[in-house]
Amino acid sequence: MNWDVIGYNELAVILPGFAAFSRGVLGGNSPVAGNIQQVRSAGRVGSVSEAGSARLGLLSGQDPASAELARRFLAISMRYLPQAYADREFAFTLRGAGAPAGGWQLQRAGTSARYGAIAALGLMRLAEPAQRALLAGETCQDLIGTLAKSLDLITNLGDMAMLCWAAAEAKHSELPRAVARLAELDRPADPVDVVAAAWAVSALVAARPHLDVERHLAAARHRLLAARGKMAYPHTTGGNAQRYRAHLGSFADQVYPVQALARLHGSADDPEALATASAVARVICAAQGSAGQWWWHYDSRTGGVVEGYPVYSVHQHSMAPMALLDLADAGGQAHLESICRGLAWLDSRPETSADLVLEDPPVIWRKVARNDPRKLVRGLRAVATGMCPGMRISVLDRIYPPTEIDRECRPYELGWLLFTWLS
Repeated sequence: MNWDVIGYNELAVILPGFAAFSRGVLGGNSPVAGNIQQVRSAGRVGSVSEAGSARLGLLSGQDPASAELARRFLAISMRYLPQAYADREFAFTLRGAGAPAGGWQLQRAGTSARYGAIAALGLMRLAEPAQRALLAGETCQDLIGTLAKSLDLITNLGDMAMLCWAAAEAKHSELPRAVARLAELDRPADPVDVVAAAWAVSALVAARPHLDVERHLAAARHRLLAARGKMAYPHTTGGNAQRYRAHLGSFADQVYPVQALARLHGSADDPEALATASAVARVICAAQGSAGQWWWHYDSRTGGVVEGYPVYSVHQHSMAPMALLDLADAGGQAHLESICRGLAWLDSRPETSADLVLEDPPVIWRKVARNDPRKLVRGLRAVATGMCPGMRISVLDRIYPPTEIDRECRPYELGWLLFTWLS
């Protein structure tokens, strides 16, 4: 796959908020402020083919208002990501805390190598000077190199797959070690989370042009295709989930396989992979809420929604569009109308009138959820639909209305945003 890079001038055109950001939105003492002049003086760094903004153009052709929303979200991501990056690491999350003068301020919490790798995948869409502006003087090559220093200590398959994917996209020198470590951790015959299984396929597809991964990819492909239920994906491969929730799969359990299988077909003709990706995409689009909600839990046997909430912002602005547009790139249907409805939910929704998208601080709050800290609705509906598919227990919607906002934002969310719309 031939990725082009986007420079300062293009960012200023595509993302209206980036010009204001570059004039010092983050403050003169920010490490970003010291690098932004480099981006400005670089002018047209790299090249922007029509692919650089093709997805935004496609979206604009379907619905100009949706394209404007996507541009607004991208501008926010440019201001958010530098705040999530410190000491060569990305935070696990930035949490909203009440500011003394009112409003909100963002507080870093934890670190995450996985989220760093996803952020790198998104930031690779930018030219090197723009990367340095957003990464305190470093590049995605530097970021991946830092992550790879702990490569031998990674034991989680999903974490390793994501690092391998980023290294492959960047053509990083650590790619051979990353592929070897992924092979050590991955035992395709053993049950794993469907998300990790999908990421393994995407990572190996990305590595395919550079290294011989065919044997591993064939096994990973078989595992992912075999894991699908009658209509959708459950949470794990191999059917080792607890009995009462064995039929459940999350939204992530649907979109990452759609993406992986679409990319697999795109890398080498694989009609079975494309057909499966297309079928699962149709299931989630058919189940989409009337206000554009991408619901949370599905019955893998029927494709029906088991429990809709939380509705996650990243599903609306990135993960659904990312999977569906990758499917379109591979020859499947784009489902643009569903993508536009999902974006519109972030601007206006029936669950709450409170803002999810803020300019100051630059953030997109994580989700809208029920006031149900013990997750009783999710558990009860899992049990009920396990016994009788489609059973809703509707009274739960009145007892636990979905009005709570989770005021945090994780770096991977806005990393996927860049990856989705600037690819």
